[in-house]
Amino acid sequence: MEKVFVDTNVVLDLLQERKPFFKEAQQLFSMGDRGELKLFISSLTVANTHFMLARHLQMEARQVLSKLMIVLDVLPLDAKVLKLSLASDWKDLEDAIQYFTAAEHGMHVIITRNKRDFKGSLLPILSTGEYLRR
Repeated sequence: MEKVFVDTNVVLDLLQERKPFFKEAQQLFSMGDRGELKLFISSLTVANTHFMLARHLQMEARQVLSKLMIVLDVLPLDAKVLKLSLASDWKDLEDAIQYFTAAEHGMHVIITRNKRDFKGSLLPILSTGEYLRR
C-alpha cells in the first residue's frame, strides 16, 4: 500500500474547507479512509494545525484533530529528524522537518500545495490534484 505524507497546508484545506482546494483534499482523505492508501502527517502538523484552527474553533480544534487522526497516522518528531533539518540547506526549517520526517519513515510521496517549498527533495512531490489524477 502506498504511504502518502500529507503536508500541513493540505490538512488545513480539508479542515477549514478552503476553496478551491477542499474537494481534492476531501477526496484524498476519503481514499485513506477507504484503505486505498495509507496517510501520514508529522506531529509538527498536529501542533501547527491546532494553532491555526484554535483561532477560529477554540476548544473544538482538539476534537476536530482527534477525529482526523482516525484516518491517518502521526509520525514522531525525533532528534534525528531535527538534526537533519538543522544541518540541511533548506531555507524554511518547518519544511525541512516535514521533508525529513517523511524521508526517515519511508514515505512514497509528499502531497503539498506548495511544491516549491520542497525543492531538492528526493521524494516525489505532488499537489493533491496531481496525486488524484495519477
